[in-house]
Amino acid sequence: MSKTLTEHALIVLRQKIMSGTLVGGRRLYEVALAEELQISRTPIRAALSKLAEEGLLDRIHGGGFVVRRFDLRDVTDTIELRGVLEGTAARFAAERGCDAELLQGAWHAVQKIDVVLSDNNIDMSLYSKWNTIFHDHLRDASGSKALIRELIRVTSLPFAAPSAFLDDGSQQARFRAGLVVANEQHRAILEAIEARQSGRAESVMREHARAAHRNVKFLSTDVAALREGSAPLAIVSG
Repeated sequence: MSKTLTEHALIVLRQKIMSGTLVGGRRLYEVALAEELQISRTPIRAALSKLAEEGLLDRIHGGGFVVRRFDLRDVTDTIELRGVLEGTAARFAAERGCDAELLQGAWHAVQKIDVVLSDNNIDMSLYSKWNTIFHDHLRDASGSKALIRELIRVTSLPFAAPSAFLDDGSQQARFRAGLVVANEQHRAILEAIEARQSGRAESVMREHARAAHRNVKFLSTDVAALREGSAPLAIVSG
């Protein structure tokens, strides 16, 4: 239960930071956030630590956290870098062959995402969980210790995690179509790996990452974001 509450808090707080509800420079307090989200301080504390690992928060000397701000180019460059590395991971998995258990785990994640998306009310915590598992399995399927190490490092950077731009559930109509397409890309990547089609595996994986790239550019544009009923990414400056 605690883990589920932490994942819920993580998604809600991440979305609040990106939308500007929690503005850059603002100090965050566990007690106030726990009261607002109506959960205990333990999952709040764990979520804040995770957001600091992602680079969305800075730790304050003596304890506590403050919200950061980012340059748009830095954000898009980071997403592009993840796409390059994950594309290489998919290519390596197709060229070299990958562990059957890892491949089976990735397929299992895709099937679990199908179940999540079949619900009228998408559980974004569950989607985040299985989406992350898929990407972790794909990373490990590369069989390259050097590449795995670099992907772990890159995905810890701000906005680079595969689930970094998941909504808190308030704009499900807008996000559902994109999530369905993303899971179809997951399938195409795994099918290409199984068929040993390294070029296709890499290109689909790169395109998969570009969706996040396009999304952050869209959400950083006030007029475009508001037209779709989404809050602009106030944490990002153009």
